[in-house]
Amino acid sequence: MRRFYLVRDEDISGVSGCGVVAEGVCFSTGRAVLVWVTVYRSVAIYDSMECLVSIHGHDGKTRVVWVDL
Repeated sequence: MRRFYLVRDEDISGVSGCGVVAEGVCFSTGRAVLVWVTVYRSVAIYDSMECLVSIHGHDGKTRVVWVDL
């Protein structure tokens, strides 16, 4: 397992804000779990990190920062 943060440099939607907006774990299977730490809290499961980034990356305005190398 590898832990990561989702860091938003620019909030294009005006909903989640900037900075660390979520915490996550990527499992050895490739699946990822994302926990939002913003005002609107939720948990989501993705089939891959690529899927997660394609949905939440906002063309590079939000990035994954790995905690575990």
